[in-house]
Formats: sequence, C-alpha cells, structure tokens
Amino acid sequence: MKNPKKEKKEKVMDGVVLSLDPGSVNEVQIVYTRPKLDTLRKVSGSHEVYEILKDIYPSDRITYKEFFYAVFLNAGNYVLAVSKVSEGGMMGTIVDLREVFQLALKLSATIIILSHNHPIGNLRPSHTDKLITRKIVEAGKILDITVYDHLIVTQEGYFSFADEGLL
Repeated sequence: MKNPKKEKKEKVMDGVVLSLDPGSVNEVQIVYTRPKLDTLRKVSGSHEVYEILKDIYPSDRITYKEFFYAVFLNAGNYVLAVSKVSEGGMMGTIVDLREVFQLALKLSATIIILSHNHPIGNLRPSHTDKLITRKIVEAGKILDITVYDHLIVTQEGYFSFADEGLL
C-alpha cells in the first residue's frame, strides 16, 4: 500500500511564508517585492532626509515624547521605507537593534539612516545618543549594512551626525 502524499500547507505572516507540514520542521521563506524605482524618493543629503522626517514625526507629540525612526535605503539612495522603531517618554526611548536590522534585512536595505527627537529641543547629541549610534554602526558592519547618518530632530531643526563628522 502506498503512503498517501501529505498535503503541504502554507501560512503567510508579514511577508514570510511558513510551510506547515504536519510532523515536520517548518520551512521559512522570505517574500519581498521591491517597489518600482520611479515610485521611490531618492535622497542625497541630510536636509532631504530631514524634509521627509519632519512630516513623519507627530507634530502634536514631538515636544513631550521621544521617538526613534529608521529610514531604509537601497544602494542607489532610494528610500524604501521609514519605520518607527520605538516610542518612549520625555527623557528617552529604548532602541532594539534586532528590530532595526530585522526591518533592514526584510526590505533588502543596504543603507540605514537613524533618527530620533529631543523633546526639550536640544539639538546636541547626548553621550547615550553617541553610544547607540556607534553600536548600530558596528552591528551594521557585520551585515554589510551602512549607517549613513543619525539625525536628531526638533521643532526648530535638526542635527546630523554625518555632517558634523561624528560617524
């Protein structure tokens, strides 16, 4: 008697296809379709990134909550996506590196631009800002993902780590 062939079942979760064969180990396959280049915005400097970010930060909360965003680009400097990585309180927010790089890998991004706001309006980076930037830059090197910049955004303007030679 022949064994009946098991029916292969799949489930898609956030662009990841999971093979759900009874009694077997699940197989994972990543599915991603890049948007057409003519629909993406190309950036060439910190001011252009700031112009994108100032429309994304919630203007009604930028002065009392800290947010951390990541801008993901391809090798041609086209913006693939912007994602809020974390939301904190008045004095800070926690950044999970795994989440930053999970998003970058899922988007096939080769470049990341980091950004967070200072609710009190100070544009100078803190010691902690410098540490987290360095940590993300080093992690990116392992994955061949370049951190081009880290912008601190306030209602008054922005500070660029790259423009100031801090990267």
